[in-house]
This record gives sequence, C-alpha cells and structure tokens, in this order.
Amino acid sequence: MPDLSFSVEEAEAVPFAAQPTLALKLHVTNALPEETIHTVALRAQIQIDSPRRHYSAEEKQGLLDLFGEPERWSRTLRPMLWTHASTVIPSFARETTADLQVTCTFDFNVAATKYLHAVSDGDVPLNLLFSGTVFYIGAADMLQVAPISWDKEARFRLPIRIWREMMDIYYPNCAWLSLRRDVFDRLYNYKVQRSIPTWEEALEHLLAAQEEPALR
Repeated sequence: MPDLSFSVEEAEAVPFAAQPTLALKLHVTNALPEETIHTVALRAQIQIDSPRRHYSAEEKQGLLDLFGEPERWSRTLRPMLWTHASTVIPSFARETTADLQVTCTFDFNVAATKYLHAVSDGDVPLNLLFSGTVFYIGAADMLQVAPISWDKEARFRLPIRIWREMMDIYYPNCAWLSLRRDVFDRLYNYKVQRSIPTWEEALEHLLAAQEEPALR
C-alpha cells in the first residue's frame, strides 16, 4: 500500500484566476518506489501557526483585533484555520510535483485576512494537514484504493511578500469591507445627501468629524 509524504517547496501567485489564488508547489514521494500511483485525490486543511513567529510592535498593534493586548497572548495566541484546498495529482512512480491552488479572500471579516494584513515582514508559518484517497496499481496489476493517513502533514513558511504581491495583482491599492445592509444604506444616504462623489471621500468626511473633537 502506498506511503506518501508531502512537502511544500515554494509558493507563487496565480496571476489570472477568477479570484486571488496562491499556488503551493508540493513535492510528493512514495516510500514504495516500485508501485505505480494512478491518481491521488488530495485534500489539505491549511492552518496559520501564529505562535511560531515573533512580532514587531507595529504587527502587535495590527493584531489587537484578533488576539487582544500582547499581555494576554499567552492565552489568546493560537493556531488558526486559514482555508481548505484540494487537487488531483496524476499518475507517477516514486515522486512527483503538483500545484495545490489556494483561493484567498480580502474580506476583513475573515480572521486569516486580518492576520495576513497585519504581518508586515518575514514569513507566515503554515501547517498543512493532508487527507484524501490514493488510487494505485497493486498486485496482479489491479487498481486498488487506499486512504491517505491522517498523520500526513507538512510545514511551510510563506513569505508575506508573496501574499501581498498577489493581492496587489487582484486589488491594486484597494481593500474590501463587507457591511451589513442597513449600515450600507445609512452610509449611502450620507453620501448622497451631501453630494459626495466617492466612497473614500464619504469615509474621510466621517473620520474627520470623529477626529475633530479629539484635536480640540
């Protein structure tokens, strides 16, 4: 029965996908090189292992919304689920490489987006937990099926510049906010009643009104 192991060699942005997408370059090895792997239906749960890095003062400020004050991080800083991804790996013997495409969001209601936006430099430590099904050629040249063991994992340090470069490809100089419909309606009425031409100017009006009392 196949005994597969996985590692991530590198990551890169996919430039022309329907939504922001990273490609993780997987290296897959079978411990039984004489076996022919017909197909692998692979699934991966991708976690951000946030305790496995140090944070600058600026990054700690950006992460207040997720983890609270740094004095509480011994209790609040925990690995978090980023996303799930899947791929189908075609036939190989001994070893192969494959792309695991990871779709991303720039929605700041999502905890992983807040985290990745707050990290300004260095790497993001990832854990990939694999599962799925292996179709292989067994005894008497019969096609057989086996599950991927739940203990198959890989670690990878994603350079945060790659995530930022990807978001710049899809949303140059932009960020996204998802608003509750009634809040959007109030903001839209505020914009229309004051003949404010853009959403940015409407928010700048509101921020300026909020900041004025603090400056007095």
